[in-house]
Amino acid sequence: MMNRRILFIVIFSVILPLLAGIAGAWLYTGNRQESALSTAAQTGSYRNVNLAELPNGFVKASASSTPAVVFIKTQSTVEMRSPFGWFWDFDPFGSRGEATSTGSGVIVSKDGYIVTNNHVIANANKITVVLNQRKQEFVAKVVGTEPGADLALLKIEATNLPAIVMANSDELQVGDWVLAVGNPFNLTSTVTAGIVSAKGRNINIVQNQFPIESFIQTDAAINPGNSGGALVNTAGQLVGINTAIQSNTGSYAGYGFAIPSNIVQKIVKDLVDYGVVKRAFPGMDIVDLTAAKSAAAKLEKEAVEVNEVLEDGPAYKAGIRKGDIILSVNGRATDSKALYDEYISYLRPGDQARIALWRNGEEKSISLTLISKEDNRALAEKGAVNSKVLGADFQPLGATDLKKYGVPSGFRLINVLRGSYVSRVGLSEGFIILKFNGREYADAEELISAMETTTGRIRIDGMDRNGNRSSYSFYSN
Repeated sequence: MMNRRILFIVIFSVILPLLAGIAGAWLYTGNRQESALSTAAQTGSYRNVNLAELPNGFVKASASSTPAVVFIKTQSTVEMRSPFGWFWDFDPFGSRGEATSTGSGVIVSKDGYIVTNNHVIANANKITVVLNQRKQEFVAKVVGTEPGADLALLKIEATNLPAIVMANSDELQVGDWVLAVGNPFNLTSTVTAGIVSAKGRNINIVQNQFPIESFIQTDAAINPGNSGGALVNTAGQLVGINTAIQSNTGSYAGYGFAIPSNIVQKIVKDLVDYGVVKRAFPGMDIVDLTAAKSAAAKLEKEAVEVNEVLEDGPAYKAGIRKGDIILSVNGRATDSKALYDEYISYLRPGDQARIALWRNGEEKSISLTLISKEDNRALAEKGAVNSKVLGADFQPLGATDLKKYGVPSGFRLINVLRGSYVSRVGLSEGFIILKFNGREYADAEELISAMETTTGRIRIDGMDRNGNRSSYSFYSN
């Protein structure tokens, strides 16, 4: 780990209160009309209150948000190994046992919808929710999850619950006061104070193909047990769900991270309305713009760069190409990849995204229609042929890539399985095979057949997606 720091996922009690205001309007009213506070958050009328204007501001914020934060207990089945398992791969005395863990959650509707982190309830056989004020216990069911954002929505059978009000996390500013509410170390209803240290942080903790990491960073003390809890502003409104800490010990050491309430709001609404989260994709891969490229482009602001464009995808059809610099999405400045991912996560398939980009010293505006995860995957894997023997899919390069790389044919490796033949010989995800034993192939099935049946000395010539050539030689029997 860089600087020997270890990221620990912890259980928080911050996010559910904010979600309560919005989800409460969707979920407990029969016609799902939005409350005035929910509408205010969406239209941007929220303003984080200055403590100087709020006598006993922390006291009032704590009093209004704490009742909406719950204590979550889970039971799950884990593998229990005997000492013999230390010496042999086969452990005849191994068994399965019950493990318990705790965390936090936030009530987002009066009729029992609760938000928490997905890692808090993952693989749980039983989830118990304990209310803050009444100390009543309820068995919760999982409505749905979004592992890519580390969020989960639970439901308990109860009414008249103290739902939290959600704020507009876009308007939260670095330096604003915030409170973290949760149940660290099984100490229920704990409140700590701090400021927003940064926004749009990506700390690479979400293990998912399409992660959404755009955390609010805060120095409010957060410890194990706070995960899934609420981060609130000085008005007691939810601005984030506490999710992780950065520490050398596993306990608070200065920094905590929360999922912005606007991401939470969209995911909760999708899970309630559709049962799944509707992720939208523009058909392009984005990376942070380096200082050198920014200077070369004579750009005096932070932005992100288009690293790859899917042929025949929305971005490609709209005219966006590799190397273009993205300045904003729907008017929101994309200062980092984390913020770009966050703003795209607000949208659904079929929605329009207005992209402002920088190319050749000029700013251009382009609109495109977003597609679903399934359609995006189909484009990304277009024409691919699978080999179970080799453990990968072989995708022919499209016309654009053939022209870009200046080659007559080539096959990109995708969906490479760990431990497969392909990975064992050193070929990785995205590697492009140009020649096998000195021969070029125009058909994926012919190439696969040759690789599956050839023995003896093998040579594979190819390149990575940046066009850097390399070759691999080995002996196969």
